Amino acid sequence: MERSEAAGVPAPPWRKPRKPAAPRRQLSQELIIETGLRILDEEGLDALTMRRVAQELDTGPASLYAHVANKEELIELIYEKVIEEVRLPEDAGAPWQDRLRALAWESRRVLTAHADIARAALANVPTGPNSLRLAEYMFKLLIEAGLTPKAASLAMDRLSLYIAGDTFEGSLHFARQRASGWSVEEYLREYFGQVETYLRQLPPDRFPTIAAHVDDLLEGGDEERFDFGLDLIIAGIEARLRPSR
Repeated sequence: MERSEAAGVPAPPWRKPRKPAAPRRQLSQELIIETGLRILDEEGLDALTMRRVAQELDTGPASLYAHVANKEELIELIYEKVIEEVRLPEDAGAPWQDRLRALAWESRRVLTAHADIARAALANVPTGPNSLRLAEYMFKLLIEAGLTPKAASLAMDRLSLYIAGDTFEGSLHFARQRASGWSVEEYLREYFGQVETYLRQLPPDRFPTIAAHVDDLLEGGDEERFDFGLDLIIAGIEARLRPSR
């Protein structure tokens, strides 16, 4: 029989037994990052605050600052944790185009899985060890393909922005879909339905090309459009490798 606060006195039978409190995990930078990433994945970047993280960890915001300087640093650390998931292409003997394409798709996969984190990539120059790991791989690959270091630097910058921008667009839809309360399928159907309706109402005398090709403008999903843009970038890099006449 459970004892009450007074030692040796049995607890009344109508009192529910108390469950022992779960031991708290030791507060650490890694735990703060994990918690912040979970909030970002479930609620979006706008919901990520030091106070919100502290609430999840059942502590006060002041206790977080012993491990993370501020929200900006926390976002950078979360981005670094996400980028750690990117797997570098393993086939070193494959053509550079195939390896660059594989890296771009893998980076997009990871960023898309964490929605709003692409905003962090656009707002800052990532300089953490995991970001540098990707930069080293891509920079070396482009130089070995035949670009000068300066051209390789510019190509790497443009491709990185293209990947982040593509996933950022997806994160905007994610935020709107979450606010609407609809499923992803319902939101996308409603959103693109409105876009189509608007385009078909445009006066053909002012916008004859758009009015004549609405179906073509709306054709192609996110992956098809990303692949098309990737083709353009790789073709542009290949053009830089050809000797000028």
